[in-house]
Amino acid sequence: MRKVLGLSGLLTACVLSGCMSTEEDMASTSEPAAAMSMNVVDITAADRMTRAPMETDEVDSFGAIGQPPLYSSIQGAYKGRPLTKHIGDYVKALTQDLIANMEFVSNKTPVGVTHFALLDSDLQQTNLLGQQMAESFVHELHKFRIPVIDYKATDFIRITEGGDFVLTRDYLELDAGLPMEYVLTGTMAKHQGGVMVNARIIGIQSRAVVASAQMLIPFYVADALIPSDGSERGRMRDGVKLSRG
Repeated sequence: MRKVLGLSGLLTACVLSGCMSTEEDMASTSEPAAAMSMNVVDITAADRMTRAPMETDEVDSFGAIGQPPLYSSIQGAYKGRPLTKHIGDYVKALTQDLIANMEFVSNKTPVGVTHFALLDSDLQQTNLLGQQMAESFVHELHKFRIPVIDYKATDFIRITEGGDFVLTRDYLELDAGLPMEYVLTGTMAKHQGGVMVNARIIGIQSRAVVASAQMLIPFYVADALIPSDGSERGRMRDGVKLSRG
């Protein structure tokens, strides 16, 4: 009798284990079916086809493709994305290179900063990029606690209808006896894809180069500077935009 019961118990255990395995198999086979019924896309499928993004596509912060935004300026509306870097970011990197190989200049040697000249000119011409780089270098040198002399500052404030000013470009109003020992200057040359900038610090008396740096500023950063008088708009003749080579 015990053998019969043992055999029946064994049969019962086998039946139960078979039911459990059958339920697991059904559950595993039902998952793909449920996934298909829910329109779940298998991202691991080798034959999945996706549309390659085009160069003209603009993607918003949510990853959706939409129309590129329009921005307004003195030269009219233009299409594009806002810049993540500006001239000051590149001048910061140039200043770090200058400081890394700088000699003799210290926190007791005043430095003047001039505009950067166009390399293929008589070195007496610049543009808005050369002017803005000089302003940015004044800021960056001051951050390194290097004394900077703003030689364009006068000893009076000129009050006009256009505003109150202390800076001037009239050399007759400037002080010729400023205590400058070094001057930061440089040149610019148009390059494929950008503007090549050569910066250096020169001793006023010795003419010796005591620091130098070089960097390529992309065109999309350099061209982001817009003249306040809209002079770029005037460079049109017979419907063709003219630019200086």
